[in-house]
Amino acid sequence: MRIDGTEKLKTLTDRTTYARLEKDLSAVKNDISTLTDQITDVLNSFAGQASKQARRGLKQARSNADSMMSDVQERGGAAYDAAYDAAYSMEETVEDAIHQRPLAAVGLALGVGILIGAAWRR
Repeated sequence: MRIDGTEKLKTLTDRTTYARLEKDLSAVKNDISTLTDQITDVLNSFAGQASKQARRGLKQARSNADSMMSDVQERGGAAYDAAYDAAYSMEETVEDAIHQRPLAAVGLALGVGILIGAAWRR
């Protein structure tokens, strides 16, 4: 079988086209690989930034919670002191009333005792 010039040219063109396509395909594969690496780097960077922001947010939340707890403790201490002062003041007032009017104080205590006893029976 004899191959004429047209078939040689066609075979040569097919080989050249195939080689060019193979080269282009290889270039596309390399570009995709490079792009994949770049996307991976960006995602890793994004994850690192998100992690840093989350840690900062957690640190800020802890700081806020500590500040609130300190404030609550101060207010609780102030409320306790105020209640203690009020109770002490009331105790002094009751003592003064008992010393000034002992019979009235005994009568009042007896009346309160009777009311409590009556309420207790029901």
